[in-house]
This record gives sequence, C-alpha cells and structure tokens, in this order.
Amino acid sequence: MRGSRPQEKIMSGCAISGILNRKGNRFSGAEIMESIALMHERSNGLGGGFAAYGIYPEYEDKYAVHMFYDDLTAKEEADHFLNRHFSITISEKIPTREVEVINNPPIIWRYFVEPDQQKLTSAGLTEDEYVAQCVMNINANYRGAFVVSSGKNMGVFKGVGYPEDIGEFYQLEEYKAYLWTAHGRFPTNTPGWWGGAHPFTLLDWSIVHNGEISSYGANKRYLEMFGYECAMQTDTEAITYLFDLMLRKHDLPLEAAVKAVAAPLWSEIERMDEKEAKIAKTIRTVYSSALLNGPFSVILGHKDGFIALNDRIKLRPLVVAKDDERTYVASEESAIRQICSNPKEIRTPKGGEAVIGLLEGRQGV
Repeated sequence: MRGSRPQEKIMSGCAISGILNRKGNRFSGAEIMESIALMHERSNGLGGGFAAYGIYPEYEDKYAVHMFYDDLTAKEEADHFLNRHFSITISEKIPTREVEVINNPPIIWRYFVEPDQQKLTSAGLTEDEYVAQCVMNINANYRGAFVVSSGKNMGVFKGVGYPEDIGEFYQLEEYKAYLWTAHGRFPTNTPGWWGGAHPFTLLDWSIVHNGEISSYGANKRYLEMFGYECAMQTDTEAITYLFDLMLRKHDLPLEAAVKAVAAPLWSEIERMDEKEAKIAKTIRTVYSSALLNGPFSVILGHKDGFIALNDRIKLRPLVVAKDDERTYVASEESAIRQICSNPKEIRTPKGGEAVIGLLEGRQGV
C-alpha cells in the first residue's frame, strides 16, 4: 500500500493546484484530480481535499453547508442547532464510493439552507455575518461536529488520504465547476484527521496552503479581537479568517490585503516613491498583526476566482500559466503541463506577488 511506505520529512512538502475557467464554463473534477495526483510524492497520505465553485447551480441562492459528524449523537445536536437558525431546503448524505485506502470516514452530510429571517432581523446582521457566526459556533461548541464548507454554489470535499484517492472517494469526476482548487497534505507538526485536511473555509472563501506560519499566535490573538474563534488550532484556518476580515468585513482592496499578509520589506519600502511608500507603511502599521511570517504558498478561492500568493522571500514554490480560457496555478510546472501541455504563457511569480485569476467581467473581490 502507498500509505505504508516510509517517508522522509520533506520541508517543502504539500502540493497545491488550481484551475479557473475565466469564461465561467464548468468542467469535471477529473482534471484537478489528475493535476494534484502528479505531485503525489509531495503528500504523505494524511490529508487531501478539493474546493469546487459552481457545482450547485440549482441551489445557487442557498448556502451549501457540508458537515462532518463523528457519530449520530453529534449529528442530532448539530441538526437541532441548524433547524433553529436556518430554513433547510435539502438535508442529505453526500454521495461517496468505497475506496480501499480510505478508512474510517465520518458521517458526511450536506444541507442547502437560508438564514431564519426572524433571527436574522433580530440579530441585525448581514446574511454572511449570520452564517459565519453560526459556523464558528458549531466548530467551537458542538463536539464531534465540524463545518467543512458554508458558501453558496460551492463545496469542499476533503479527508485523510492522498488527494487522488479522496477525489475518487467523493466521485468528483461527476461534479462540474468553473473553479477547482486542490491540496495534498504533508503535515509536519499536526496530526492527520478529516477536519484538519485542506481546504479550510468560511463562507465562500477557501484556502489551500503549503508551508508553516510561525506568526500563528499573533495572528490568532488579532483575529479574536474581531470575534473569530480559531477552534481548529491551525495556521490555515487563521489565514482564511484574515482574508475574510480584510476583504469582507473591512472591505479592503485586494492589493491592500495582499500587502498586509505578505508585506514588502522595509528596505523595499524605502525605495518606493513617496505615495506608494506612504500606503505601504500605513498597511504595515494598521495590519501589523495580519502579517504572515514563515514559508508559505496559498491559493485563496472565492466566487469570482482565486488569488495565489507565496511568501515575500519565496520559500515555497508557485507556478502560474494561462491558455485561451483558463488560468492555472500549482506547486510544480509539471502539474500544470499534465493537463495543459502547451500553455500560452507560464511563469514563476516573484516572492510576495499576488497572482489574481478572475472570471471575465469581475473586478475583484
């Protein structure tokens, strides 16, 4: 069995991949599975997962809540919470198939929901904020229940295993999306468990991440000031919440959010013109606790496309390519050429440079 082979600790391990059709045309999950499978040796079987956007067009106005439950008791308690806070249109098991190397999966369920209007009005919140608070409540307070994803017309499929096996387990070749992201995990300091696999999500944000954030403690304390609960104790969850805070709650321009998490070095700021330097200094000062320290490359998926970014001194690999309709990003060039043999352009972004892939006609998040 592949999972039984001894592995050395690979400090540049973990694999990430993403494919966006800029015209919004949906395509099967088979291609992203093929891309991430080529980077098999960057994973060790302790986590794989996928985010897919555009997969539920028939319920595009509902929040699609994917859940893991340890047992029926946890499901019953979370069901009670969901029924009190939402109007549920569909409640069903997520289809899976038997895969020999996938063992002991949790109960995997999905709901298509709308916030309870009376509770929403009483709380005085936007729908997104209401859903976000409910998600964090479940993850922090309902033992044995975990919200896998909670966005509209999107979903996350993840678990313990190599990503290609996880994709087969969830039958992802039967889903169609305009944006897919994928992750193969090689954890270095946290255990492999179903909820701990990537992507991590909140609403329609999803993060796949290669690296290790040494600033997690500072980032977590900063997020808690704004009501976020980092219940999973993982840096990837904190990255997801940082982008949610800056882009959704603070309505920052995308470029400003990128400069906060991967801020230019002070030596670079000194070489900028006066106006640019003033902006950079302000972001570094106001959002100093949002700075991510350590090696990383991430793909942030959202309803309009994706943002790919690596750390400012480029300690993790990232490659981007384009053809007539699609934008690709991955840890390795080979993972792109596996599904796009002759891209029109292919390049390696600079450290701290944001690669932005958007649907045609969209101006950004």
